[in-house]
Amino acid sequence: MDRGSPGENAVSMKDLIVNADDLGWTAGVNRGIAEAHRNGIVTSASILANGPAFDDAVILAHSLPALGVGVHLNLSDGAPLSGAKNVPTLVGENGQLSAGPEQLLVKLARRKLKLAEVEREWDAQISKIAAAGISPTHLDGHKHVHMLPGLFPLALKLARKHSIAAIRIALEASSLRAALSGKDGRNSSTEFKQGVQARGLKLLARDAHKLADKAGIESTDYFCGISQTGVMTHYGVLNLLENLPDGSTELMCHPGYLDDDLAHSATRLQDSRAAELAILADTAVRKSVASHGIRLINYSQLAN
Repeated sequence: MDRGSPGENAVSMKDLIVNADDLGWTAGVNRGIAEAHRNGIVTSASILANGPAFDDAVILAHSLPALGVGVHLNLSDGAPLSGAKNVPTLVGENGQLSAGPEQLLVKLARRKLKLAEVEREWDAQISKIAAAGISPTHLDGHKHVHMLPGLFPLALKLARKHSIAAIRIALEASSLRAALSGKDGRNSSTEFKQGVQARGLKLLARDAHKLADKAGIESTDYFCGISQTGVMTHYGVLNLLENLPDGSTELMCHPGYLDDDLAHSATRLQDSRAAELAILADTAVRKSVASHGIRLINYSQLAN
């Protein structure tokens, strides 16, 4: 039986986790995520332990008890919590985490990335979030770095160590990628590039579901949102909801407000965050969830 396919006698159910990445990036991003949760369909968020607006994010998370909060494992931005001297293969000359997935993959291939340092840094990130009084619902990766070869098993190991029950498996279902795509063909070059990245992840981590199952760590049956990162459309979200499969699905998103800190930060996701917020809080989108019998959940509810 295919993963996510209900058995012959099972009652079909469509569960949807709408996870907002980058909680803790800036106060404006935090505020947008909160609004997308209070007034929209966002059910979950993942927090950057070394994010500049981490303290603000913690206050916000404690004020939103229904919002599931996971750990956004990071190897690409900001200062390492372990201290640069303790993770020399993870930092650049400025002592900051500065490698994207492609650079990390090259480092892995050349054996220039020490897995013990990755584990040390991720353990520090999870511990900081737990010390702030947050019980993480799941692990995922900033720029999906947790899906890289050798790193996914580390994430599973840390999930078990910290009693975190679930993990994002960022393997985008092609049918959902097509459903979420806008009908008018705009941003096709961006979607094409990100679609290639999504297919690359499938090749790099094709055994991820088996590894998670073996480790006893929950994951959704389906995942989508990579190809439409920064180019999400109202039509695409409605089309996704109409075509959502039985089982559990995660839709990754990046809502927020463009404040001064975001405008001066190293991310291409600027104006798109407010556009996503408007889509996720739209009345038609919320009505579509209800009319299609979709249950909005967070990662803590996967096993229920």
